[in-house]
Amino acid sequence: MFGGPDLAAAAEVVASGGLVVYPTETVYGLGADALDPAAVERVFAAKGRDRSEPISLGVADVERALKYVHATERERTFVRHFLPGPVTVVLERRDVVPDALTGGHERVGIRVPDHDLARELLARTGPLTATSANVSGRESATRPEDVDPEIRDAAGAILDGGETAGAASTVVDVNAGEIHRHGADADRIENWLKTRSE
Repeated sequence: MFGGPDLAAAAEVVASGGLVVYPTETVYGLGADALDPAAVERVFAAKGRDRSEPISLGVADVERALKYVHATERERTFVRHFLPGPVTVVLERRDVVPDALTGGHERVGIRVPDHDLARELLARTGPLTATSANVSGRESATRPEDVDPEIRDAAGAILDGGETAGAASTVVDVNAGEIHRHGADADRIENWLKTRSE
């Protein structure tokens, strides 16, 4: 288990509406309170990201994730099978998830990272934005020292979890049976979608 002043300080930054950089099993993420539109806006601004491109929502575990979405039984089976893991699952959002996060879309990407430090942070803070800690169009960071200066300047805390694997998460819409981005575990996910029917 992780703890200590770094994690506590990062949680305080989030509580005050600020941004934190945190490790996942894929790349370093840029986190802010995902349910606070003003905090989400700070993430978009720091990344230079188009507001029409949705940002995913990261949570500590599957049961907490299901509080923020409406999921079918098939979708619930999928998330319990693949999460925590390097997968972003697109699900119908509940009203508590702000338009700022989803670009006004009715579906939101859910992420439960397979990384102890990330999940401990998420357990302390509640849902965080789950987007890579880089300026849009630049390489994702796999080490704290690789984080773009603009992101470094915008973040109130950076949690060091060592070097990460670097492969992007696979983005999947289970309801539609579609993989939107092939990343880690994509073959196994594709096989699941083909072999599991409604």
